Amino acid sequence: MTLDIQGVNIPARGSPNGQTACCDHLDTVPAAEYGPPECERCLARGLAWTSLWACLTCGWVACSDDSPGGHARKHYEETDHAVVVSLDPNTTWRWCYVHGRIA
Repeated sequence: MTLDIQGVNIPARGSPNGQTACCDHLDTVPAAEYGPPECERCLARGLAWTSLWACLTCGWVACSDDSPGGHARKHYEETDHAVVVSLDPNTTWRWCYVHGRIA
């Protein structure tokens, strides 16, 4: 299947520029509801976070990799839940820890 975007046909699972395929890990994530918009581990340790990410597999909300705690990455390392989404306003990107790139 291909998509027609402004007259350019691209594979449905490819990126708009056709260079990188969509992350296969997105096929395995359920529609999880996100937890409250806070990093519980940072709150318990009195740390502030830079931004929050939600696990697409289970909905766990944790601080980003550039936050002092880096709890989203730790969650991936503990659970193998590969894809997170940013909870920052006006942001829609997802990150795959397995591939180390935007999903």
